[in-house]
Amino acid sequence: MTDLAAYAGLFAAALIAATILPMQSEAALVALLVSGYSPWALLIVASIGNVLGSVINWLLGRGIERFRDRRWFPANEAALDRAQGWYRRYGKWSLLLSWAPIIGDPLTVIAGVMREPLPVFLLLVTIAKVGRYAVLTVATLGFL
Repeated sequence: MTDLAAYAGLFAAALIAATILPMQSEAALVALLVSGYSPWALLIVASIGNVLGSVINWLLGRGIERFRDRRWFPANEAALDRAQGWYRRYGKWSLLLSWAPIIGDPLTVIAGVMREPLPVFLLLVTIAKVGRYAVLTVATLGFL
């Protein structure tokens, strides 16, 4: 595999994994670390892809309100209200959990719905995503 293809594949996996689509980027990161690719480059590429995926979710959240009464809308009114109430209660700091499986992606969508300012969103999500990949990188390299 060429270096460009490896990094592009990791970027794509990280970006897709951060959206509401199911995907795992951690396995790709670990595989490339074990294969001897630059840990710093992998950390940067995975983090940028994952943060950009979260920005896609934030943008979806910004525009989703107009569709909440449609039959095909993926969340019912009660679920959306619960999520908004939860975000109101815990606020922007809940974005530090955006790295977490299951709850992380919906948090980034709700942040868009709740009109979290993009600079604050980017700061908190970047801390969370880089932190997760940094821990995974250090743990993987510690086992090698």
